[in-house]
Order: sequence, then structure tokens, then C-alpha cells
Amino acid sequence: MDIEKTFIGTTEDEIWQQVAADINDEVLEYHALLKQADTEIYLDIDIDLGGGFEGGYATTAYRALLSQHDFKFAVHEEDFTDEIGKFFGMQDVETGYEDLDHHLIIKTNNEAKVKTLFIDANVRRVFTTLEDFDLGIRTHSVDDSDEKQTFLELNIEDGITDAVTLREIYRAFYTVLKSI
Repeated sequence: MDIEKTFIGTTEDEIWQQVAADINDEVLEYHALLKQADTEIYLDIDIDLGGGFEGGYATTAYRALLSQHDFKFAVHEEDFTDEIGKFFGMQDVETGYEDLDHHLIIKTNNEAKVKTLFIDANVRRVFTTLEDFDLGIRTHSVDDSDEKQTFLELNIEDGITDAVTLREIYRAFYTVLKSI
């Protein structure tokens, strides 16, 4: 992935003043590195309108490199197949926040730690309102190398170009990242 833009600031406000001035609602592809203090988060927006017989697609993603550690988790919106799986005994972590537990499927190797990720009410609000997304820690190769790196990733199946909405999601992602 090629980074087209880099925005640097010591606070969220500094970063998002720059992003809001730069991004517009008609963007079809947007790649930026957001450097807030000592934290680097990649923002990728990719919108393909399709054409002819092709259907289009749209995605928005946040990604941050993590140092290696043993904590793993994965979160996605609950759907019909998850309801069936729960009926047949599929394990799902309960956070203790009813609205979140009803909306999400959470898998982890550290139940206590994953619960701390959702203590913040803003984080819970964002992740209970998002649709068609997944959030988690993933390890994969980068840039055609065999070296594996670990990332916190949020992938949304929607091309979000509204700076206010992008910032709300960024804030929740950043909060989760700092809790790890």
C-alpha cells in the first residue's frame, strides 16, 4: 500500500483539522498515515463504483502496527449464522454491556483483557452502531516479504468519506489501540 498523505499532530484535534481540510465526499481512493504523538495509524478508503455488469464495492480501514504479544481478539457484527452458532454452543465473550453483547460476536484468548477494550462508552457506541465490519489483531506478511507483522485492524464494508464520521471511528480505534 502506498501512503499518499501523512498528517502529523500531538493531539487528535491537530490531526483531524488537517484531514477534514483535505478529504472530500467525492473521494474514491484515499490513503493516509495519521501520526498522533507516538502512534501511527493508517487510513485507507477504497470505493469502486463498478460499471457495466460489475457491481461496485466500498471499504474503509484503519490499521496500526503492534509489537508482538500473545493477546488475540476478533470482533464482528452478529448475524443470523452467528445466532444459529450460539444456539449450538458457539462460544462468544460477554463484556457485560448488553447493547454491545447483543450486537457483536467477540472471540479472544484473554477474556478479562478484551473486556477492558470496551470500558469507554464512546468505543461501545461506535461499535454498536457500525455495520458490516470486523476488528481484531491479525498477523500477516507485508510488502511481498516473508516477515510476519502484527496489526490491529478495523475493516468496514462501506466507503466512509465524511470527516466527522471518520474521526468518531478513529477515536474509538485509537482508544482500543491504546488499551492493548
